[in-house]
Amino acid sequence: MLSLTKSEILHNFACFLNKLIINSPLAFSPPRGSWRGAFVPMNRINQLFQTKKTGILSIYFCAGHPTLEGTATTIRTLANNGIDMIEVGIPFSDPMADGVVIQNAATKALRNGMTLRTLFSQLKDIRSDVSIPLILMGYLNPIMQFGFESFCQSCKEVGIDGVIIPDLPFRDYLDIYQPIADAYDLRIIMLITPETSEERIRFIDEHTDGFIYMVSSAATTGAQKEFDTAKQAYFERINNMNLQNPRMIGFGISNKQTLESAQRNAAGAIIGSKFVTLIDQTKDAQQAIDQLYEALRS
Repeated sequence: MLSLTKSEILHNFACFLNKLIINSPLAFSPPRGSWRGAFVPMNRINQLFQTKKTGILSIYFCAGHPTLEGTATTIRTLANNGIDMIEVGIPFSDPMADGVVIQNAATKALRNGMTLRTLFSQLKDIRSDVSIPLILMGYLNPIMQFGFESFCQSCKEVGIDGVIIPDLPFRDYLDIYQPIADAYDLRIIMLITPETSEERIRFIDEHTDGFIYMVSSAATTGAQKEFDTAKQAYFERINNMNLQNPRMIGFGISNKQTLESAQRNAAGAIIGSKFVTLIDQTKDAQQAIDQLYEALRS
């Protein structure tokens, strides 16, 4: 009979615990391509979608709007009022997918003096009391001006979990940016629209992680009173594809009808223009979220 020394027994037990923890979906999730022997806390986006399968509510607002110094306060207010995930917009002078409301907010933020460097400075202590996933959403130009790897490193340092870059070409993402983002455990979230082909949707689903952002229409952002039959058919078509990634529906959600439709057809909803309008009017994050919840009940 083989006899093991005390040190060998302890070593084998440590290896067993290591495998147990690394393979646990609840505790650890190494970035793609990393050595699976490393202890890496699971990305907060993945944690959210594992623990809350439906009814997720994400809010978008623009950093530096309505005031330059209010970004961290808005995040904390949203987190303290039951929001599951927050998208912080990086203001840019020439947005492609944003409607008038968010364009105006970005313009005001830029005039207030908001920059990426300022934003990271404002978020340096945000993880001291905010635990929900935080995503930065912005266009490629200011990120490239900052330097992509420096951007990813700064995201990691302040506790950003993911990034949405609407004008990032998917092939460039695969060839250039994905390996860098993965090294910093940063999820790059891709968007799909009603015009996106099934082949491309499946390709995106295969090569991304976190969630897929389902744009409700091919139009720019902006509140809508209801989702028409064409949008409902689009939601149903994507549902029937049985994608591996969870989905969030955004663009146009502003009331009970659109919220319930989004949450019925995906893991949850993303609200942007409605909240941006309210915080612009009230100049107060608490009043804005209170009024938003009131609007979502009617």
